[in-house]
Amino acid sequence: MKSKFRPLIALLSTAMLAGGQGAYAQGEGSEENSMPSNANPKVVIHTSLGDITLELFAEAAPLSVENFVSYAQDGFYDGTIFHRVISHFMIQGGGMTPDMKAKPTAEAIVNESANGISNTRGTIAMARTSDPDSATSQFFINVQDNPSLDHKPSAAGYAVFGKVVEGIEVVDDIRFVETTSMPPYHDVPAEPVVIESVEIIDVE
Repeated sequence: MKSKFRPLIALLSTAMLAGGQGAYAQGEGSEENSMPSNANPKVVIHTSLGDITLELFAEAAPLSVENFVSYAQDGFYDGTIFHRVISHFMIQGGGMTPDMKAKPTAEAIVNESANGISNTRGTIAMARTSDPDSATSQFFINVQDNPSLDHKPSAAGYAVFGKVVEGIEVVDDIRFVETTSMPPYHDVPAEPVVIESVEIIDVE
C-alpha cells in the first residue's frame, strides 16, 4: 500500500527529532489531548449518521497516522461499518463490511501507545489483537475516558493517534444505537452504521 502522505511524515519526523514532541495534556473531553503543532492533518469520516472530523497527531504517532491516511487515500474504508459499539466504552470500525466480512489488509504496524497520549473521550486509537504490534486498518473512538487502555511499564496499550474536533455528537449518536449479536460477533449495530468515505483535508 503506497501512501502520498509519506513525505509529510518524513518531514515531521525530522522536525520532531530537532525540536522534541512537546507536552500533551490529559483529561476529559475531546479537546483535552492537544498537540503543540500546526502541521497536524485533519480528516473527515463521512458516516451514514453524520460527519466526524479528526485531527491526527502526526508527530506523536507517525506510523499510525501514515497507516490510517494510506488506507483512507486508497478508499479502503469506503463502505465499511462501525461493527462494534459499546455505549460506555468505545465505537470500533474500519475493517468489516455490512455483512460482517473482514476486508484484507496491509501488514500490521508497530504499536505507538508509549507516546504519552491517554485514551480519553473523543480520542481515536488503533484497534489490535492481544499482540501489541498487530494493528492494521481498524480503529476505535473512545466515548469516555478509558485509562485502562493506556500504555503501562508492564504492558503495551492502545495507540492514540488523533482526536475528534468536530462531530462528537455524531459519535454519541453512534454509541447509543441498538446492537445485536451476529455470531461470533457481539455488540454489532442492528442497523449498519456505514463509513461512506474518509476525506483527507489540511495536508500540505
